[in-house]
Amino acid sequence: MPTLDDILEHIGEFDLFQKQVFFVLCFMSAAFTPIYVGVIFLGFTPEHHCLSPGVAELSSRCGWSLEEELNYTVPEQGRRGESFSSRCRRYNMDWNTTGLSCINPLENFTGYYGNRSSIPLTHCQDGWVYDSSGSSIVTEFNLVCEDSWKVDLFQSCVNAGFFFGSIYVGYIADRFGRKLCLVVTILLSATSGVLVAFAPSYLWIVIFRFLQGLVSKGSWTAGYILITEIVGPSHRKTVGILYQVAFTVGLLLLDGVAYAIPHWRWLQLTVTLPCFLLLLYYWCLPESPRWLISQKQNDKAMKIVDYIAKKNGKKLPAHFQNINLEEDDGEKRSPSFTDLVRTPQMRKHTFILMYNCSLQYQGLIMHMAMAGEDMYLDFFYSALVEFPAAFIILLTINRIGRRYPWAVATLVAGVACLIMALIPEDIHWLKVTVGCIGRMGITMSIEMVCFVNTELYPTFLRNLGVMVCSSFCDVGGILAPFIVYRLAEIWHELPLIVFAVVGLIAGGLVVLLPETKGKTLPETIEDVENLHRKLHAASNNFLLKLITNSSTHI
Repeated sequence: MPTLDDILEHIGEFDLFQKQVFFVLCFMSAAFTPIYVGVIFLGFTPEHHCLSPGVAELSSRCGWSLEEELNYTVPEQGRRGESFSSRCRRYNMDWNTTGLSCINPLENFTGYYGNRSSIPLTHCQDGWVYDSSGSSIVTEFNLVCEDSWKVDLFQSCVNAGFFFGSIYVGYIADRFGRKLCLVVTILLSATSGVLVAFAPSYLWIVIFRFLQGLVSKGSWTAGYILITEIVGPSHRKTVGILYQVAFTVGLLLLDGVAYAIPHWRWLQLTVTLPCFLLLLYYWCLPESPRWLISQKQNDKAMKIVDYIAKKNGKKLPAHFQNINLEEDDGEKRSPSFTDLVRTPQMRKHTFILMYNCSLQYQGLIMHMAMAGEDMYLDFFYSALVEFPAAFIILLTINRIGRRYPWAVATLVAGVACLIMALIPEDIHWLKVTVGCIGRMGITMSIEMVCFVNTELYPTFLRNLGVMVCSSFCDVGGILAPFIVYRLAEIWHELPLIVFAVVGLIAGGLVVLLPETKGKTLPETIEDVENLHRKLHAASNNFLLKLITNSSTHI
């Protein structure tokens, strides 16, 4: 009995209609960027020091430059390795005292020139002064010093939203359809994004950010599933990679918009409001015919197939007109979490796919932004690296397959992180170069895991399986900000050691997965189990032929 892939061979595997759907879905992929890595700009921490009442007046009276003002009034200013005191402590003294010298104002308090250590320090009771012309949640809510962990929490909350949301959004997509899930999650995500921009306090920002995370990644993944289900197998990998290239384009656009709009509330509104236009998907996109088939809705599936054929300028062959597209005569299957671990191969796939490289991907982005001097330029360069990553995948995936390029890319990312940690700070150019290689490797890994996920789960369970695995990967995203910023306080390169270990383990696990190159998308759990049996049988046949040939020569 023919499958949907057989029909697509006649009406177009990636013709005009599929290209139009792919093009409009790419806008959603690009729009997901500010949610995923927006903390780089929304939570930017500029150079800062305590606000000391009276210093501005004294500086104006004495005619100090900014450098002189900082040198005279900020503790340990310019001393290497003691930035905490210069940023988070101030002299416990009254700068409004009359008679202070403009040459050395501290001499009245030190007893003799230069002995600053005898002056007691206190907390920044009156706030901070930030060396920035723009604003971020850090500058608005003073998330520095003892409260700097709140920036980590800001990003961790959106990843926590990804974690919980991916599971239930995946269930909704498999239970009620890809299209309905897509439109509803876009509406909720855009609304939450606007609420973030108008949030009156840090607590409300975190709440709305969490709500945005609950639905935003689900909408991105539902779009990915939809486009891969309406194209033929020979084009599936290409659209899967290019859909993620659209995310990379979003990175570059976000960088440019953030540079032009350095105020976080306006930036948040600017990147969120266009998302409401994506609600037009309700009228532009079809439901996935594969999902309709899995739900025993063959009549609706055939209408969509006819429509695709018409838009592609093709005619559905007569012997397909009244065909029953179902693969079996069983009852309609509803997705269940137990199906993900009920059989041996499904269980193995699920556990391995749960462990991928979100920790490395987000962690490297944050670490490179933290270590660089120009945030916008460094972000731009690291984003550009993702284009050759996609190009390498497209070159190798047909010739070699999925498994080995994926494993090698993950291992390269892990090794690059380890090498970065060992390179001295004064060889900065080499550190950046190795970091870009690591970013390229982890980007290849992230891009490949998405479409390999779709090829390892049956249709009725595909969205749920991808979402569950993706949600567990987001545990790494929850931990990434704390690993990058808190461990760096112990040793600046310690986060890289963690990323290296994670990457090396992930690369080894990937080898245990089956190769899906050229395989038809599985429709049932039995298809998934048979994939392993076929590979095992092929391996046995190869060994048997090898032994037979050896015996013949002997």
